[in-house]
Amino acid sequence: MKKYTYTESKDTRSGFGAGLLEAGRQNENVVALCADLIGSLKMNDFIKEFPERFFQIGIAEANMMGIAAGLTIGGKIPFTGTFANFSTGRVYDQIRQSIAYSGKNVKICASHAGLTLGEDGATHQILEDIGLMKMLPGMTVINPCDFNQTKAATIALADHEGPVYLRFGRPVVPNFTPADQKFEIGKAVMLNEGTDVTIIATGHLVWEAIQAGEELEKLGIQAEIINIHTIKPLDEEAVLASVTKTGCVVTAEEHNRLGGLGDSVAQLLATKHPAPQEFVAVNDSFGESGTPAQLMEKYGLNATSIVAAARKVITRK
Repeated sequence: MKKYTYTESKDTRSGFGAGLLEAGRQNENVVALCADLIGSLKMNDFIKEFPERFFQIGIAEANMMGIAAGLTIGGKIPFTGTFANFSTGRVYDQIRQSIAYSGKNVKICASHAGLTLGEDGATHQILEDIGLMKMLPGMTVINPCDFNQTKAATIALADHEGPVYLRFGRPVVPNFTPADQKFEIGKAVMLNEGTDVTIIATGHLVWEAIQAGEELEKLGIQAEIINIHTIKPLDEEAVLASVTKTGCVVTAEEHNRLGGLGDSVAQLLATKHPAPQEFVAVNDSFGESGTPAQLMEKYGLNATSIVAAARKVITRK
């Protein structure tokens, strides 16, 4: 099993900020919009270098989506920024009608997703956003795992034609993927090959899956670990090839088990290769206030839960 290490922990939202700046340098049509959360979205460097390409919309998220859709008509590539809750739930009608329905080239960039928003609690956390976005026809949904991957994903979005939902977070997490990586939308990343169980993880749960793989190895279980950064379109070929080999799968995500990555994998397997599956996700509930670490522990979004799910699903083969 390949061992992964890291020298620093960084927040994925800072990866977005770094990627946005680089995308702006590479393409003069890249513009940014924010709903009064410049610091939280790490947009300061972009604004400093390209002040004429930034639009502060204020606490008017629905208006921000409408303006972004309009900017695409003139050839601009707008990146909108606010919390994931406000990027999706608050403005779903505007996204559906003004962006998705007409296939506008808007990049909806959403920070503070999932439970790890932490102390702000359930009203600001969102665990339904992946489901909301992936149900929209033509919408690409991306959930990278660390700073480097988020930066690479943000840069890649500028070259992708069509609406995209990019999800990232607030807490610092291990930054372990290569700084010079090539980000391919819709292409899964094989982290470790194995023969006994497939573990498919996304976002903050990828590092937990790696840790789970090391624990499983101590038990004599060889886990195949896949980083699914693009939830839609799902890399069906990678999923099917792995599950065909191992015969069972665990999906892991910081999201409601209804509507997320696990649902997408289950639908694929049900139609093309039925196999036992276990879900590591929030079990149909809202979050609550607490530190990110406390919440991940309470809701079972960690390596310990992934190990338990892997051991359970193997018995179902």
